[in-house]
Amino acid sequence: MSSGQDLTLFSYEILALVGRGGAGAHDLLQMAKVGRFLAWAGESQYYVEPKRLAKLGYLDSRKEPGKTRERTVYALTEKGLDALREWVRTPVGFTPFKSEALIRVLATDLVGEEAVREGLEALHDDLEDMRVRMQKTADRAKTLPHREKYLNLGLEFVEGLLQLYEELMHKVERDFARDPETTGSP
Repeated sequence: MSSGQDLTLFSYEILALVGRGGAGAHDLLQMAKVGRFLAWAGESQYYVEPKRLAKLGYLDSRKEPGKTRERTVYALTEKGLDALREWVRTPVGFTPFKSEALIRVLATDLVGEEAVREGLEALHDDLEDMRVRMQKTADRAKTLPHREKYLNLGLEFVEGLLQLYEELMHKVERDFARDPETTGSP
């Protein structure tokens, strides 16, 4: 069994994304970028972390021909699978998250309602972009029958988050008056 002390939440993300079929670092980065909801680490980390996990024995690596040069493809080892099995049984707590929209709302008394409302208006387009990406992920899930059920459950979770953002935006649009006398910064 693994101690897991050398693994972070991002490590487990990488192990899960590598999955049964294996993946290259570029593939991992693309998976995170396409959906956007897992793209919270810097791009370089999707190249660094698999190498680290391979050195620790959680992943195997092999060289394969790429489009322009040789690429490294990672596969889950038994140690990596054991680490995932052990980790998923540990108690889960609420993971703190960053929300720029929430922080802006918290700053409203300092900067004014109109400014916050204006800044949040762009979120409409961003949420639409997320829904398009989620549809692409749902389409891709259909090609992975062994993971489809679980990917769709994750998509339902993300859809709930998008709905929370929409509710926040609607409340801001409704409650933050357009009257300059009440919306300017104090």
